[in-house]
Amino acid sequence: MFAQVIQGRTNDPAAMWNRSEEWDRTLKPGAEGFLGSTAGVSDDGEVVVVARFESEAAARKNSDRPEQGAWWAETEKLFEGDVAFYDSSDVEVSWGGGSDEAGFVQIMQGRVKNEEMRARWQQAEADAEEWMRANRPDVMGSVAVWQGTNFTNVIYFTSEEAARKGEQQQPPEGSMDTEQENWMEQVEDLKFIDLKKPHFSSP
Repeated sequence: MFAQVIQGRTNDPAAMWNRSEEWDRTLKPGAEGFLGSTAGVSDDGEVVVVARFESEAAARKNSDRPEQGAWWAETEKLFEGDVAFYDSSDVEVSWGGGSDEAGFVQIMQGRVKNEEMRARWQQAEADAEEWMRANRPDVMGSVAVWQGTNFTNVIYFTSEEAARKGEQQQPPEGSMDTEQENWMEQVEDLKFIDLKKPHFSSP
């Protein structure tokens, strides 16, 4: 799997939503190898788009389409300042990878100090899956995009209300959330971006 992360700021969330709808209607049918995308704008205007493709070649082929270039030229006008692009073939899918039925999406970004800390977090996630499935029905899955030790983790929830309530759950000793306390101390530049009105696109 290959993922593209696009990030910037806008003062017109409604227009950004309309551009996503326009892509769905007119460009998605010709996007070979497209696996899906999640996009949204936070309350303070931060835009995040995560698009997934079968391969880097498929993503490049889509980007090279003239109609894609024309669509982006118009969409780019809605951004204020620079737009950041992150591409990666290092993509992890957890607990089914999320759902287009999610009512709330949280983006978690940061950088772990080394590969050892990344491995510890991955193991903690794997160990906690059974508990999460039984006790956190609000979590519908996640997709993590890595660039070395930098990550963008897209977490899907049934609703924001359910997510906030679920955060109060106390996991057993040794579970992922217990390990998370130690793990968080090793993360640099950690930030959370809440997408309260996420836009999803599927093949």
